[in-house]
Amino acid sequence: MANNNSDTPPLPLAPRHWPAWLGLGLLRLMLMLPFPVLVFIGQGIGRGLYYLAWRWRLFTYANLRRCFPEKSRAEHKRLAQAHFRAVGVGIFELGLGWWASSRRLHRLVQVEGLEHLEKAKAEGKGVLIMSAHFTAFEIGGRLLGLFTPFHLMYRPNRNPVLEYIVQKARRRHFEGVIPSDNVRQLMRSLRQGNCVWYAPDLGYMKRNHAWVPFFNQPAPTNTATARIARATGAPVVPFYPERLPGARGYRLHLHPALEDFPSDDPAADTVRTNAVLEEQIRKMPEQYFWSFDRFKTKLHKRWRKARYLKGR
Repeated sequence: MANNNSDTPPLPLAPRHWPAWLGLGLLRLMLMLPFPVLVFIGQGIGRGLYYLAWRWRLFTYANLRRCFPEKSRAEHKRLAQAHFRAVGVGIFELGLGWWASSRRLHRLVQVEGLEHLEKAKAEGKGVLIMSAHFTAFEIGGRLLGLFTPFHLMYRPNRNPVLEYIVQKARRRHFEGVIPSDNVRQLMRSLRQGNCVWYAPDLGYMKRNHAWVPFFNQPAPTNTATARIARATGAPVVPFYPERLPGARGYRLHLHPALEDFPSDDPAADTVRTNAVLEEQIRKMPEQYFWSFDRFKTKLHKRWRKARYLKGR
């Protein structure tokens, strides 16, 4: 899908950016390997990250204990290790999402529920495709773009090299891209009848957030889904990518549009969207991105690394 590249950031070629270019060049070369080999290497990288990325590990364990209190310490550890393996595979999925050919990706993907999206599009009001931050987040969007055009909301990257690569790739593969802080452009896109994909699940402490249950724990959550749906009349279709076991590729899950949504209470609607997300997470818990401060606990500032990680 062609797209206007006029807003692509300038090419960052200063010497301080050369290490980033070298790393990305190596990543692109490695993408020539067969997909099962990439998964194997990615899982190995994830095993290393489990021991090296102590801050990510800190948040992962804290989140798992909050969300799965019924699990034992040993089960939390197994789930955390599986999560880091999934994160490692996600590194190669970034490159596949940016550079892999559509022909190669078609061989790796199954899609379920595309009829739900088509039914929502038939209403002619645009569709809000509600996703979440699973470890296959980046490639999930690229794979969905093989089956239907949509506009993508994105958050700019602080690294100028990554920002250049990501912007260029997304503008090449998607019908349109919308900065996450440009609400007017989002509204305009929906009112023009476009589909817009975005993920509102990250811990959100800015204006129009609400503390609502996430796995029965109060968590700061963006209420934008309900407010956008009310302002535009756009139906909300949940979408989640799943990485299949055994390096068999991916399955995309599109659910029916939320019924009787939104209500007059954005906070109550956000409780409902969190519940939809929780149901999907429980099916593949290791693939959700647990490695961030979902509950805004600031654990890395409150606890010493050695004390918390003792025995891990």
